[in-house]
Amino acid sequence: MEAITFGVFGILIIVAFLLGKGSKSKIDNSDLTNEVREIINRSQDAVKTTLTSEIRDRNNDSRDTLVAVLKTLGEEQQKMQKTLGEEQQKHLVVVGENISKLQTSNEKKLDEMRNVVDEKLQTTLEKRIGESFKLVSDRLEAVHKGLGEMQTLATDVGGLKKVLTNVSTRGAMGEIQAERILEQILAPAQYGKNVKTHPECKGQVEFAIKLPGIDGTMDEPVWLPIDCKFPKEDYERLLDAYETGDKKAVEKAYSTFESNVTAKAKTIRKEYVSAPHTTDFAVMFLPTEGLYADVVRRPGLFESLQRDHQIVVTGPSTLAAFVNSLQMGFRTLALETNASQVYNVLGTVKTEFVKFGEHLGKLHKQLNTAANTIGGDGESIQRRLRAMERALKEVEALDSPSNEIMGLLED
Repeated sequence: MEAITFGVFGILIIVAFLLGKGSKSKIDNSDLTNEVREIINRSQDAVKTTLTSEIRDRNNDSRDTLVAVLKTLGEEQQKMQKTLGEEQQKHLVVVGENISKLQTSNEKKLDEMRNVVDEKLQTTLEKRIGESFKLVSDRLEAVHKGLGEMQTLATDVGGLKKVLTNVSTRGAMGEIQAERILEQILAPAQYGKNVKTHPECKGQVEFAIKLPGIDGTMDEPVWLPIDCKFPKEDYERLLDAYETGDKKAVEKAYSTFESNVTAKAKTIRKEYVSAPHTTDFAVMFLPTEGLYADVVRRPGLFESLQRDHQIVVTGPSTLAAFVNSLQMGFRTLALETNASQVYNVLGTVKTEFVKFGEHLGKLHKQLNTAANTIGGDGESIQRRLRAMERALKEVEALDSPSNEIMGLLED
């Protein structure tokens, strides 16, 4: 690099010299330029040669230095690998010892934990098994008890089925239910049981409510017939059709149910209704709300029974409401009857009060006469009383039982 520096510095000196020389000899600029170019070219060649030689020397030196460094690095690496191998071996020995100790400690702790877990598991398992056996025993006992209750229930259901299957028993059940409703609302004198509602009646209606007769009294009452009906078979077929969801089956069952109810209404109307001995309508009592609901649900059936056959269909709740309304009618009638009696009593009181006024007037006149008589002779009576007091004043009082008696009389 120093040779290059000197070469460049020499070129600059030559250029300066030529410039100074050119100014003195007034040489043409083109010649000067050529000379400068030649000098620069020669200088460049010299510099290039010098640089090439310098670079070659530097490369050789660098190669030798790099080889030495690589050799040193290889030796150091071998030493480091050897040292690392020794240290690694030592660490492996230490790690192996620690792992052995850790394994021993872990095995010991695992044994302790296994013993504790086994002990707790055994205790818990025995406790849980005992509780489970107790629970199972209680459940089995409850199941056994439930089976007994189910058997009792099955017996009861069988008995109920027999009751519902038997037509006469089924009717008796409806009668019992209707009678309970009537006896809770009406007095025994307000209704009858197994009543022959009119002279030409061949049978007896189950219940009949007494209504006032034509004269407004209960001497010859007008009967309101109440008959209990329970079309169980047709109703069950209707429920079965509902469960299947078959519209045709439902319609067929409903048609049969409607025909049966209508036939029963005609029978009640024909046998038990005969005005003026009875009302111009009767009541059909259905003992379940489901039966009553299906009658009401059927379009036109409820209205047809009431309009065409003069039959009012009731269920348990509607019969109670119907009888309650009749009870209010009874109370209104009783108020009207009592009001008539009170009116008659008030008329009698009025007559007696007039007579009492006449007698009171006569008594007033007599009292006035007596008062006038006493008032005229009052002064003479007072004089006689004072004279008697003066005469008796000198008489001494005697201490005797008679005095005590007189004192008691005065008191």
